[in-house]
Amino acid sequence: MRFNTRILNCLFIVLLVRCERSVPTPTAGTFESMGTTITVFPYAAMPLVQDVFVLTDNQMSEWKEDSPLALINQHAGNKPVQVSQNLFHVIQRSLEIAEMTSGAFDPTWASLWELWKFDENHAVPSQEQVDALLPSVNWKNVLLNKNEQSVYLPLGNIGLGGIAKGVALDKAREVLLQQGFEEFMIIAGGQVLVHGLNGGKRWRVGIRDPEKSQAEYFAVLELTDTCVSTSGHYEKFFFEDGVRYHHIIDPRTGFPSEGVQSVTVISKDAALADALSTAFFIMETDKAIQLAEELSAVEAMIINSDGSIHQSSGFQLSLFDEWSILGSNQ
Repeated sequence: MRFNTRILNCLFIVLLVRCERSVPTPTAGTFESMGTTITVFPYAAMPLVQDVFVLTDNQMSEWKEDSPLALINQHAGNKPVQVSQNLFHVIQRSLEIAEMTSGAFDPTWASLWELWKFDENHAVPSQEQVDALLPSVNWKNVLLNKNEQSVYLPLGNIGLGGIAKGVALDKAREVLLQQGFEEFMIIAGGQVLVHGLNGGKRWRVGIRDPEKSQAEYFAVLELTDTCVSTSGHYEKFFFEDGVRYHHIIDPRTGFPSEGVQSVTVISKDAALADALSTAFFIMETDKAIQLAEELSAVEAMIINSDGSIHQSSGFQLSLFDEWSILGSNQ
């Protein structure tokens, strides 16, 4: 299937929509965590979600010098580090997804983070700089000891930025359900988790053309009890000599992945959706769609650089109905 490049050069965004104007707008709560704004509907659920995100970030951020994950990196090549059961499980899950995707998702990508910056200090590293660090990027280097619940990294760094938000969303859903919340939405950057209904209707998640304003969309997903994760080359990037360099690094080359503009993955498993939206960006498109078909309850849409769109068999889009928008958040 092929669509006009301008229309399908899409950015993921969330819309709260309704079909009847009598349905009240949920009140949202927001806070900052994991480098993005987290928005929670309804407001009453926000403190519980915030606690989950803060705890997850404190455990799994490679950027916090005193985090357990940072401790693993600090002792790389020196000794194994005992960690909590939760962190051990997340690292183990990351390695399982790395194997599933033939290394397209690789938590040791963080060995390259010092070379790539996407702020005002951005610069394209030389091939020699990348080659010097690339041997450190190999998920098979990570050694887990289940009996001691320890992690040993012989060289390089581990980063969980490609899965941590999903982990937090899964835990937040568990906490909210335990506390009696039945209808809620959590927006965390490019990820959205929905549960229950919004005013008696399914939640609607819209897809936008990034060349237009943030309020212009071409299609929506109508969802409940699931998570949507989108990765795009437009989230963090810079141009140099007319070339776009974005933040999704191919662990095989050490440079930004090429050939794809955005990937959207739908799965009730938010951690899996988070990781696969990165992996599918890097994998060959046909292999990514094939893997989505093989996995239980996973759907995917990939928009390539030429504007072509590729979907798994269960990925359903609806035409965008402009009058029904209540609000938006990105």
